[in-house]
Parts: sequence; structure tokens; C-alpha cells
Amino acid sequence: MKHRLLICYLAFMGLMLLTPLLSGGQLTAPGSVYREDTQYPNFGEKDPMFIFCVNDDGPDARLMATTDLEGTKSWEWEKFNPVTGAFDFYLSENTGSNQSEITGLEDGCYRVRITSGGTTQILRAWVFNNRNNAEAVISESNCTFFTLRASLEEVPLVYYDLSSLAPVVLDKDLRTEWRQGDDILSLLAVRQVYDPPAKDTEYTLMVTDRFGCETSVNVTYHSIVTKASFKADPMSGEAPLKVNFTNNSENGDPGLYEWFIFRDLDEIKKDPSVPVDSILDTAVDVDLTYSFERSGTYMVKLVSKKATGDMVCTDTVYLEDYIMVDTSFVAVPNVFTPNGDGTNDNFVVKFWSMEKVKISVFNRWGRTVHVWESNNVKGFENTWMESVWDGRIGGRYASPGVYFYVVEGTGRDGKKRWKHGDVYLIRDKD
Repeated sequence: MKHRLLICYLAFMGLMLLTPLLSGGQLTAPGSVYREDTQYPNFGEKDPMFIFCVNDDGPDARLMATTDLEGTKSWEWEKFNPVTGAFDFYLSENTGSNQSEITGLEDGCYRVRITSGGTTQILRAWVFNNRNNAEAVISESNCTFFTLRASLEEVPLVYYDLSSLAPVVLDKDLRTEWRQGDDILSLLAVRQVYDPPAKDTEYTLMVTDRFGCETSVNVTYHSIVTKASFKADPMSGEAPLKVNFTNNSENGDPGLYEWFIFRDLDEIKKDPSVPVDSILDTAVDVDLTYSFERSGTYMVKLVSKKATGDMVCTDTVYLEDYIMVDTSFVAVPNVFTPNGDGTNDNFVVKFWSMEKVKISVFNRWGRTVHVWESNNVKGFENTWMESVWDGRIGGRYASPGVYFYVVEGTGRDGKKRWKHGDVYLIRDKD
């Protein structure tokens, strides 16, 4: 019985091969993205194959037959059955139109017989609804890296030799691509991403094949890390220097910020036994305002932490440059005019980074006429300017002329400061 079926099938195929494929008719596939010809192992002819990119909504393949035959035509559509090797009835219509279309086609080979009068045209083609299933996951996430992992399911495209029924699998040549926005991260299915971002970030898995069909899947990385960052203002000034440290860290926990103020760099260099990371002070706060009481060069470090379950991720950042706290200095004018005109009426002395200051004023005979003293001079970020004498002695105007001053003090750099000189008291108005 099997031999009889095979003989009948071969006789049928031989009859079909003898039937002329008359010119003037063609099969097209509107909406297809790719076309190539079959490479049948035994069957001598070639048929076109049309590839459609589809999603999960259903088959999108379609075929349109056109002919130049005149008059009313019979269109008989058939679909190849790879089990029996025969073409089974699919659809028929009679119409005067020069085209006939079938849509929503499942994968397979379709044949149409176009008959008008005594003339028949036979057209044949394969169609495939091409899809590639993909899954994107983050399979591991820790403080150092996380893993992007793609799982691919290649839905095979198979056609059959029309004489031997031998299956032929089309090579899809699947390619993967991980993207973050417009940037390509990797062409591998599995990618470890080091230095994870400190905010939730979406990644896209793109899967393409040689036909141009694409599948994309999005996956979101939920950040468990933090990025430490801060700014300091001002970066320099006289002591005591009050500096505001603004915390710009990303994704840190408010109660887990730690500030470290290192000791003066010059002080560390002087004593080799002092560790380079010797700490002057620490603080636990989101932002920090710190007053550097002593002159020197200081480095500051911020440690930001993010706790997720039992995991605590830490990031550390150092200030880009040193905090420079000025050394001590005293500037004394050589003239003042206490004449009540509102300009330069007082003997004004400027201090940089001074802690203790005593200023004594003497007349030409060496008698002390005025003393100004402070044991806690504070100028912060602005130079300290102090009116140390208004030009009066015992409430009465001092005589114009030359006076002698002596400045004694201790700077916030620990240095003793001593300065002396003449100052001219001018009374007359211009």
C-alpha cells in the first residue's frame, strides 16, 4: 500500500513538473522583510521563501498572486502537507480580478492554480512567521557588580524537500545586544556590569537575526549601591575657617554618612611616625559645617553607605583639593585721621589667623597711651579688622603727631607674632 501511495505521489509530482509555469503570473508577499530561495536536497526546482517578523498576536504571513490572464479566472489555493507529501485544498474563488490574496497564513508552502479557459498558471512559495522569544533578568547583584543574563528560545524555521520530504532548517544566526539607552554595553548574552549605578536603571536586551527581525526585552536594575560626593565652601581663608560641606551623594542612607577630617598635612610630614591618614576629627551627619581653628592644609573624606537587607554597600570620596587655612599675619596702617569726617577716623589693624593679640600705643616719650587686647580673635572666612584706638587719651583728643605701636600675639598656626612701627595721627580736616 505504501509503495502504491509513493508511486501515485511521484506520478502526481511528475505531472506537476510537466505542467508549464506560464509567464505572466507571480507570487508576492506584502509585508515580508526577507526573501531567499529554497535549497532543496533532491527537488530540482527552487521556490521563493518569504519571512515575516511577527509577535504573539498571531500569524501575519500573506501571499498575493497576480496574473495577466484575461476573463473570469479560477483561483485554487493549496497548502503543502509534509506528512503526506501532497498539497491539500486551502481556498478557491472565481473572479474577474487579476489578483488573489490569502492572509493570516501559518508557516508552510502554498500553491495557487490560476485557470482561465484552457490556460493554467501554477505559482508556489513558502512563508514563515518568524519570532524569537527572549527573557532578560538580573541574576546577581552585589556591591561590586550585577549580572545581565539573556535567555533565548529560537523558534525554528523548517521547510521540506518536495520530493523526499527531507526537512531543511533555516539558519537564523541570532545575535544579542545589551543596551543602556543608546549605548551598546555588550554583544554577549551574559554581561557582568561593574561599578553599578547608584540609581535604578533600565537596560534593554535586543535580539536580531539575519532576516532583520528584532525582539527587545527591558529589565530594570534596582540599585543597592551608593556614590559618595560632596563640595566644600570656602576652600581657603584665615583661621578659624568655617567651611560648609554639602553632601551630594547618591542613594546613601541619611543615618550612615561619615565625615573624616585629617590632620594638617605639614604636621604629618614633620613626624614620620604619624600615619598619613591620621584623623583630626570625625562626624556623622548628612551635611557638615566645620571650623578649622588652626592654620594648615587639610584633607577631608566622606564615606557613604547604603543598606539593603543584610548587605551594606560603601563608597568613599576624598575632597578634590586641600582646605588651605592661612598662616597668621598682622597688617598695621601708618596713618589715621581721627577728625570726625567718617573716613579713616580710627586706628584699624587687620589680623589673619590670629588667636591672641595685644596692641600697645606709645607717645614719643615712651609713655603708654592706649592698649587693646583680645585672647580669642575670630575672623572666620573674612579678615578680622579691629578698631584698636579712636585717637583719644583718657577721653580727650590726643595731640597730632607720631606715635609708636607694638603688636604681640599668637597665631592659630602656633607661631608668635611681633610687629612694631610708627603711626601718624593727623587731626586737621582738608
